Amino acid sequence: MPDIPDKQVKRLRALIREAETSLGAATELLISLVGDDEMVAPVAREDTLGKVIEGVFDGQNMVGSDGKTYPVPANYASKSKLVQGDILKLTIAEDGAFLYKQIGPIPRKQVVGTLNLEAGHYFVDVNGRKLRVLLASVTYFKAKPGDQVSVNVPEDDSTAEWAALEAAL
Repeated sequence: MPDIPDKQVKRLRALIREAETSLGAATELLISLVGDDEMVAPVAREDTLGKVIEGVFDGQNMVGSDGKTYPVPANYASKSKLVQGDILKLTIAEDGAFLYKQIGPIPRKQVVGTLNLEAGHYFVDVNGRKLRVLLASVTYFKAKPGDQVSVNVPEDDSTAEWAALEAAL
């Protein structure tokens, strides 16, 4: 067997990791669309950095392929403008640190609405429909109830309950 350069071996390993990530994202998307988690095995593996779990962003948390809910830091979700349905990868480091990465943004669209505050929660009213937004986004943009804001929602937003604040207008 001929000697294979280390560079090629490293590249092949990277390609395999990317393929595994893509398969995990596709699996999560399939589960979120058809809701049949029996047809696909959960994606969770041990990595050199720790345990890796892929999941779907629900508007404020990640629902992992293992069925557990993992808290997504509001400042990360806000700054990354995560939209409900985005696919995330969570690496739980050996020291217990959580590292999130968006690996599968879903198609999204931008809409304009009015920011409201009800019972301590911020909502954006878009044509009579209330979509929740993260407090971290509201404070970052210094938005106030009554302000016109631009938000990102899933392209097919018929079931979305959350929106990602894009800008205060």
